[in-house]
Amino acid sequence: MLKKFFIICSGSDTDILANCSIGEQNKFAGIGATVFFTAVMAFIACSYALYTVFDQLYAAIAFGFIWGLLIFNLDRFIVSTIKKRNNSIDEIIQASPRLLLAVIIAIVISKPLELKIFEKEINQVLLEQKNDLTLANKEQIALQFTPNVEALENDVKALQGQISTKEAEVNALYDTYISEAEGTAGTQLLGKGPVYKEKREKHDAALAELQQLKTENKAKIASIENQITQLKTNYETQITSSQPIIDGFDGLMARVSALAELPWLPSLFILLLFLAIETSPIFAKLLSPKGEYDYKLEDAETAVKTWVEQKVNERKILLKTDQTINNRIYNDIAEEDELYAYKRKKARELMQLQADAFFKHQKNAL
Repeated sequence: MLKKFFIICSGSDTDILANCSIGEQNKFAGIGATVFFTAVMAFIACSYALYTVFDQLYAAIAFGFIWGLLIFNLDRFIVSTIKKRNNSIDEIIQASPRLLLAVIIAIVISKPLELKIFEKEINQVLLEQKNDLTLANKEQIALQFTPNVEALENDVKALQGQISTKEAEVNALYDTYISEAEGTAGTQLLGKGPVYKEKREKHDAALAELQQLKTENKAKIASIENQITQLKTNYETQITSSQPIIDGFDGLMARVSALAELPWLPSLFILLLFLAIETSPIFAKLLSPKGEYDYKLEDAETAVKTWVEQKVNERKILLKTDQTINNRIYNDIAEEDELYAYKRKKARELMQLQADAFFKHQKNAL
């Protein structure tokens, strides 16, 4: 049962092959098995590739099954159309486009399987790329917020600088009136005289201005710090919202690109393996000698060809003979006096009718 199934997969004429030897049947069963298992590998490869894209298991299996049937039909067609001829060059010319198609199919099948075989290595490459993308994303987003944050921080420093400057001024006035009271500076008179009071009033006024400045600047600094906090919150929010896009950077194209960064030799061996599998039925037919099946198939095809050519030639001869007979018949009739007299009479009547009609028309016109 399995042997018959593989023979059907080979695309051979089962009626002819049933009358061939066991060895001939086994050869075509092997070719059919190669075609079948290539389609199975195509089904697995396509299902995995579509699953990485859509993340839908049943949809991927359904489309993979359709793809497997397509590859099966193509391979079966390629193998079934290669026929043994008496000239090796003709066979090579006949197989060339089929070999090219087989190479394309092998590449299409092997690539998704490479992605699955090297999945761990590809995941490592993708992880490194995601980390790089995350850092680059943070830097790009920071370019939008950092200038504003730095400007606000400079404003805070400026406000704090105003307070520090005023404090230094107040402290200097404090030292001045204390020194005046102690008699160590100014008038150098010990005690709280008029100069002391004047300097004390300047200090108190400056101190009041300092308190007012602290109150105003504190409110301004609080407002600016709230703006800085809001900007930092927006920065973190934008990073958080864009991170899922980076985390989802593992589609089919990303994996193919990551595969290209891995050493090429293992991928080449896998590709060569599928090339060998895909082209093996073609080379098996090209390299194998003309067998019993080939002779019987050629006999059946040439019998039909000969029969068709014979029918066509018979129709051509029949047409030519019929034309010759018709020519002779009409030539003989043309020489009969009776037929000539009859046609002369009818032509005379026709000319008379035309003359009468013309006369009638001219008369009505007058």
